[in-house]
Amino acid sequence: MQHHFIDRYSRLESPVHALPAGLKMAIACAMVGSVLAVPVRWWVFHAAAGMLLVCAAAASRIPAGFLLRRMLLLEPLVAGVAAMALLRSDGPRVFAAMMVRATLCLATMILLANTTPFAEILRVLRRLRLPAMLITALAMMYRYLFIVIDEAQRMRRARLARTYAPGRRRQWRLLATVVGGLFVRCTGRAERIYAAMRARGWQ
Repeated sequence: MQHHFIDRYSRLESPVHALPAGLKMAIACAMVGSVLAVPVRWWVFHAAAGMLLVCAAAASRIPAGFLLRRMLLLEPLVAGVAAMALLRSDGPRVFAAMMVRATLCLATMILLANTTPFAEILRVLRRLRLPAMLITALAMMYRYLFIVIDEAQRMRRARLARTYAPGRRRQWRLLATVVGGLFVRCTGRAERIYAAMRARGWQ
């Protein structure tokens, strides 16, 4: 089971990776809070924040193409939410403000996630006295994400081995079938895991 695209660069050796996880999370939260609090008309501040993120990304030694692909993967969600502002009278201005803020916040979180191992993030959250149930849920979600991805890849290979689908329409139907089957299997696995935890005294 090898899914390097999840944690591929979180354990590199760079000045950014060497910083304590708590400090990186504090800086990221301060960056997000300041970006959301400062008016967009203060374009100098937002330009400086963008330059700071670019410098941090360069210092982290993470390939720029990888970070850009992560941004392009999530940016449509941001644009879809921000597009609702276009229905207002001052829609274009609000849309631009939301895109700038959301892009900076998204870049901050992507950089944090790819320079800090997830186990260290959970450790910091535990020291901050967050609810134990929330931390356990996050840990289990991360742990079983690899299993779900591995299951999806096996289902896709098995389906392709039995189905010749040269057309794009057939490929979309194949993907929908895999997603539906994966949802059913994940639901059954979750119920079995819950039953096993309850049998071992989990409250």
